[in-house]
Amino acid sequence: MIHELWEDADGLDLFCLAGPKGDGARKLLAAGAKLIWTVDANSHYEAMTAYYKFKGWGKYTTDQEWDMQPYPEEWVKEQQAGLEQEHQE
Repeated sequence: MIHELWEDADGLDLFCLAGPKGDGARKLLAAGAKLIWTVDANSHYEAMTAYYKFKGWGKYTTDQEWDMQPYPEEWVKEQQAGLEQEHQE
């Protein structure tokens, strides 16, 4: 799944899923926020590992088993459909 890193004018970051599952998070962004990075990952752990590396924060760790699980296939399909719809508008 594609994840997006947004930055607002104050330098605050928001890391969320692209497409419909990230809509609620992106609504919190102030006007003028910019998309600064994207990453495609198969799990939350993979996404956070890439995000930590991008930010230079060292190694991402977790004790949550769900963090390692692949994203559900229905989430992937929903994201793909939502992104295709965005590109058609």
